[in-house]
Amino acid sequence: MNKKPKVVITHWIHPEVIDYLSQTCEVILNETQDTLSREEIIKRTKEAEGLMVFMPDYIESSFLDACPQLKIIAGALRGYDNFDIDACTKRGIWFTIVPDLLAAPTAELTIGLLIGLGRRMLEGDRLIRDGNFQGWKPQLYSRRLLNQTLGVVGMGKLGKALVQRLVGFEMNLLYNDPIPLSVEQETAWKISRVSLEELLKSSDYVVLMVPLIPNTYHLINEHTLAKMKPNSFLINPCRGSVVDEKAIASAIQSGHLAGYAADVFEMEDWAISHRPQEICNTLITEKNQTFFTPHLGSAVDEIRHDIAFEAAKNIVQVLSRKIPQGAVKKL
Repeated sequence: MNKKPKVVITHWIHPEVIDYLSQTCEVILNETQDTLSREEIIKRTKEAEGLMVFMPDYIESSFLDACPQLKIIAGALRGYDNFDIDACTKRGIWFTIVPDLLAAPTAELTIGLLIGLGRRMLEGDRLIRDGNFQGWKPQLYSRRLLNQTLGVVGMGKLGKALVQRLVGFEMNLLYNDPIPLSVEQETAWKISRVSLEELLKSSDYVVLMVPLIPNTYHLINEHTLAKMKPNSFLINPCRGSVVDEKAIASAIQSGHLAGYAADVFEMEDWAISHRPQEICNTLITEKNQTFFTPHLGSAVDEIRHDIAFEAAKNIVQVLSRKIPQGAVKKL
């Protein structure tokens, strides 16, 4: 009787996904809600043929050298900047992602950040909880969305999903991307393609929807912030290191930037060795000009179930000697 191949899961997944994998694999689980140490993951994976990874994980050459039996690393994620794909490919290890399930929930959360920041909702919540609300009076005046200009930097799947949902807000929509939308799509969404400089100069709200690659590292920095429209808002649901958090803190303190909302942070980008080890403290203390969520972009129960299931299918396909659906590079 053939032994089932070992598959390591680095974070909690739904029982249905475990049942599916257990039919053909010996599944080694992380049954906690915590992130395992790198050392512990390597220890569990030394004899494994499959590995399912998540956003907090980081894989590079030394990890792969310690786990020589691996045939597939299946990411239950879309963005893979924390993983050395070339190192996997050189060793004949498949690396897969789940590209098509995260756009809608991330776009929904982005709209929440947008409205929550612009309408000062957290300030209002604190005012009530602190016992300072005795009934209506003129206070906490904020910024509406109607007729405001919103610029989206990046028009991939995430950018498109966001704009599709923003159309009904009757805003003036701009975007910047190397690849233009079709004329038909621009007309339907009433959106115009402009240079990054024009977008920053004209937008009351700027939303970042780009991947983290060398060209987008600290795309928003001291110089690009200076080009932004005074008293505008910046929203980042894509990757922490697309911005320089210290520069944003300075722009908020100077009054140039009205506010910053984010679901992602520089400290999360493990592949960048010089990344900050914590969120910029000034951003944490500026409670009235910031709105943060703990990487909730895809934190929808049904979506997380489906993402893990797709990653599990990729594992089973490779261990059955088939080509997986979500391969970043083909071997």
